[in-house]
Amino acid sequence: MLAMLPLVGSLPTWITLTVAGLAMGMMIFIMSSGLTLVFGLMDVLNFGHGAFVSVGAFAATLVLVPMHGWLEADSLAMNLAALALAIGLAMTVTALLGWAFERLIIMPVYGQHLKQILITMGGMIVVEQLIQVIWGAEQQPMPLPAALRGAIVLGDSAIEKYRLLAVAVGLLVFVTLTLVLNRTKLGLLIRAGVENGEMVEALGYRIRRLFVAVFAAGSALAGLGGVMWGLYKETLTASMGSEVMVMVFITIIIGGLGSVGGCFIGALLMALSANYAGFLAPKFALVSHIVLMIAILLWRPAGLSRK
Repeated sequence: MLAMLPLVGSLPTWITLTVAGLAMGMMIFIMSSGLTLVFGLMDVLNFGHGAFVSVGAFAATLVLVPMHGWLEADSLAMNLAALALAIGLAMTVTALLGWAFERLIIMPVYGQHLKQILITMGGMIVVEQLIQVIWGAEQQPMPLPAALRGAIVLGDSAIEKYRLLAVAVGLLVFVTLTLVLNRTKLGLLIRAGVENGEMVEALGYRIRRLFVAVFAAGSALAGLGGVMWGLYKETLTASMGSEVMVMVFITIIIGGLGSVGGCFIGALLMALSANYAGFLAPKFALVSHIVLMIAILLWRPAGLSRK
């Protein structure tokens, strides 16, 4: 970020670009963290992860549409309360969907990566078609709550209110995941299961149940990311999840497969580089993600968090 300041030339413009990049990075991290968590523990390549992003966003409308009055009220508390209920429903729905997805689709293909790729992609296509059956094939509006529209002006800089919320939610998710994985017994079991699942089973813990819980948690995070991304775009489509999967996978590859910390750094690097490139060299911005990934893999072939 500091290296880009002299290139951008204007402090207000740099602040606006940086906050926008941080917000986008946090949203990408939220969507990516669930997938990297699942891969780290379960060694599952879930190419259907985007389906949970889409379902989470559409599930949130079941709360946001009836509570339209709360969203339009000139009250931050009412706006955030409606949004919190929508996020809670979205995460619950996607966690349950993730549980069913793991039981019906993932479980028969554990340890078979090629089959996992094919069958999870098929599952994503099926879920997208079901979304179109339930909510229709047209774009669905998802307007921001009234209190989160517009921007905060600091001198000559304009910072969108919603982007500040996205940064706060992303940081909360990162801190929570870090504390759970490193400071709790559950996190200890998860990390032990990654290293030696048979030993964890021998100590009397049901590693399979732990796998299901992690998959459901990863799906719930995808649902949260879907709500945040839908509000960022302010429109929903059934294919919105599959459209962001390229960014999600690039983030995970940059950070190192299975690393939450690496995923966090990778998401921020990718989003910030895209924002700065979009301002300095708009044509280069189209390939900035790929160039960043190639550069990092040439330096560290296993990603930032791996040796």
